[in-house]
Amino acid sequence: MNQNANDAPLTDGNAKIDASEMEAQAIRGLASAYSRMREEIGKVIIGQEDVVDQLLVALFSRGHCLLVGVPGLAKTLLVSTVASILQLTFRRIQFTPDLMPSDITGTDVLQDDPETGHRSFQFMQGPLFTHILLADEINRTPPKTQAALLEAMQERHVTVGSNTYRLPSPFFVLATQNPIEQEGTYPLPEAQLDRFMFNVMVDYPTAAEELRILKQTTGSHTPELKPALTGQQILALQEVVRKVPVAEHVFVYARDLVRATRPNEKDAPGFIKKYLSWGAGPRAGQYLILGAKARAILEGRFHVTTDDVKSVAVPVMRHRILTTFQADSDGISPDDVIRKLVSHVKVEVKEKAKQAKY
Repeated sequence: MNQNANDAPLTDGNAKIDASEMEAQAIRGLASAYSRMREEIGKVIIGQEDVVDQLLVALFSRGHCLLVGVPGLAKTLLVSTVASILQLTFRRIQFTPDLMPSDITGTDVLQDDPETGHRSFQFMQGPLFTHILLADEINRTPPKTQAALLEAMQERHVTVGSNTYRLPSPFFVLATQNPIEQEGTYPLPEAQLDRFMFNVMVDYPTAAEELRILKQTTGSHTPELKPALTGQQILALQEVVRKVPVAEHVFVYARDLVRATRPNEKDAPGFIKKYLSWGAGPRAGQYLILGAKARAILEGRFHVTTDDVKSVAVPVMRHRILTTFQADSDGISPDDVIRKLVSHVKVEVKEKAKQAKY
């Protein structure tokens, strides 16, 4: 009996070691797949490295992205390319002022059975039932349709009548907005903007990148894309992201960064009180940690650093803060405020973080 008692802890320890090794292998596998994905995307998309990184970080964090950029910057091509190399289904919805919620969620249709003559309602799925959805110009459709999409993003299911239908997994929404023309649009309220993990700014390419675009897209060559991951592998890797360890001082730094955006906080910096009328909520902190975790394992690391948090601070918080009239008159953008805040908020040492009161 003594022998069995001594063997039991050893068996449990080996099980823990095996589990840890499996997770380590999964992280190494994701880092390798990430490298392949970047290579495959680079065959079609020239430049936009930051956009690609943020999109993939959001995907493996189970988040959604809002892409803001003028037309013609390959936003649709980027999304369809990612869907191809990940072996996922892809659909695009062009949002217009006459689009109704049932146009995207689906609806019950009365069907006749020719053999029995019996009539029954059958649900016809809308374009929401896909793995990757491109919601093009989301601010051009009325609030009712926007709300139907954003509810599906949050709950990951669609309710029609008295029935609820689960959306496929993984489910990833990329919505686009044109920052120039705002006439006839329906801007998303702040509460709905908060549903998006990242607000990604898609900028113009550099001169060298634009020259490569002209040469590559005006010829007859069509690049062949090789698949990198399957849907099941993505779901497994999304679980791995949640298990990445985070040190206490990194949690404290993410918390302090978010709380420092709130002008009513007594410890808020002076420039925050001057330039912001509203700060980020707790969901910003959650996405800072999740984004930092995904970034760490995409780079093959088994731990999260404050630099990972800093790298995702701008896309996470730029749509969760409201600037004042003073900021607008001084030419200060939300990005400027966040970058200044990142350099202002100090990183607590690990020992001090353990003693922090919540």
